[in-house]
Amino acid sequence: MEPVRDRYAADRNAKLKVCVIGASGKLGRYMVQHALERGYEVVGVCRAASVAKLGALRDHITVVTGATNDEAVIARAVDGCDGVLTVLVPRGVNHYAAGTAQAVLDHTRGGARLVFSCGWHISRDGLDVYPWKLRAIVKIASPLAKLARFADLDDQVDACQRVFASNTRWTVVRGSDLTEGPSQGLPVWSRHVGDPKLSSNQTRRVDFALFMVAALTDDTLIREAPAIVGRRAPSALAHAEITRELQ
Repeated sequence: MEPVRDRYAADRNAKLKVCVIGASGKLGRYMVQHALERGYEVVGVCRAASVAKLGALRDHITVVTGATNDEAVIARAVDGCDGVLTVLVPRGVNHYAAGTAQAVLDHTRGGARLVFSCGWHISRDGLDVYPWKLRAIVKIASPLAKLARFADLDDQVDACQRVFASNTRWTVVRGSDLTEGPSQGLPVWSRHVGDPKLSSNQTRRVDFALFMVAALTDDTLIREAPAIVGRRAPSALAHAEITRELQ
């Protein structure tokens, strides 16, 4: 697959109203920044205790406070939105991610673009081939996190299955290991983990957010679950070089 196209570049007068659910988190703040840079009207959802994390961003957006799995909170936040960017966080053991996804699916207007974030461990069709390290982490860490009532990866699986089964205009972006640093541009993507171009398993967090925002205006990603890797990750560069040689 080619890197996702940011169609906003061809339509700079577009004025979308976008909701970022999980706006105060690291990924959420980057998404807010990217959306504001495109001139979008932004509504951010986060817990009241986390509003301060938004810093100066809160002066440029509408903030709705509350739990992201609260249907009343989500209904108010997504009202009139053209797109919704949702960070699916499997917090605790009370189906937090699934509740968040269902609230978004139930309350966003028909025709809106819904873009969700999750990890590589999510598989839409069972055809992904995972590296041993990721398999080990999921096998060992997942039960421990659930036992400690800290997180439940099965909750994120449930959330994504609800999205996959819906007839909305969704995209589920599956991120590799995230690192900090300056942007390298839009990540490279594939339908399946196991594609050699993804093997570096590294994406800048700022670019994960960039992909999420770009997906709002890329109809080729509707009902796709792209697994991404950094555009300048060694595996992505090697794939690009092979492609050039074959042309």
